[in-house]
Amino acid sequence: MCFDHDSRPPIAPIAGGALDSSELTLISEDGNRFSAFVARAAEPTGSGMLVLPDVRGLHAYYEDLALRFAEHGINSLAIDYYGRTAGTGRREPGFDHSSHVTQLTWSGLTADLSAAVAYLRSDTGGNARNVFTIGFCVGGRISLLAATLGLDLAGVIGFYGWPVGSHRSNTPAPIDHADRIASPILALFGGADEAIPAEAVESFEASLKVAGVDNRVITYPGAPHSFFDKKADEFSKTSESAWAEVLGFVERNAVAGRGEAARA
Repeated sequence: MCFDHDSRPPIAPIAGGALDSSELTLISEDGNRFSAFVARAAEPTGSGMLVLPDVRGLHAYYEDLALRFAEHGINSLAIDYYGRTAGTGRREPGFDHSSHVTQLTWSGLTADLSAAVAYLRSDTGGNARNVFTIGFCVGGRISLLAATLGLDLAGVIGFYGWPVGSHRSNTPAPIDHADRIASPILALFGGADEAIPAEAVESFEASLKVAGVDNRVITYPGAPHSFFDKKADEFSKTSESAWAEVLGFVERNAVAGRGEAARA
């Protein structure tokens, strides 16, 4: 599990920055219904952010994160993964994700990601010109892989997402598909993350270089897995730096008019 259920993003709210928010149900091309949470900016910049949770699916941490992006002018959508096996609705503390994550399929996740990106580009979703993804843990892995799906993404961001090897979510390894990555990448890791050794990060970064992918890979010394947490006071400076990296990445890669072809 990535964060505790009472964890929240280590980002101070901006009063008046978000226009509104709501829960909704989206439908994939294959007919799957899945839960989502949308946060709309009071002053949209033209960018949209797809927020990809950890293995527990959609819960309060990621709803809060969507709001923080909206406060910076980025219309945001956080989604759940388990509509096919657990139905719709937010995932409360007692939700047993372990019996559902192993039932995920990459084809199913691909359909859900496509539907979510289409929503952000729609009138209802805010007409995003530049769509980004951000994910944490398994969501970080999925976010990196989203750049291989032909979705014309402006960029993808992964927090401590496993870049190599197999995973119980049945998702492919990003390193094995580096040559198909078609968007800039920001990948953030903790130097004290026992689940993702330095060798794995270095191998992934090398694969991006060989493939000619625009990338920024950062390892924060001494930071553990899931360091981006309001409760982790000792890593507040690290989290502050990581958040600045995320906002800077979005600003640099938000190109006016990008995504028009995808909506045509």
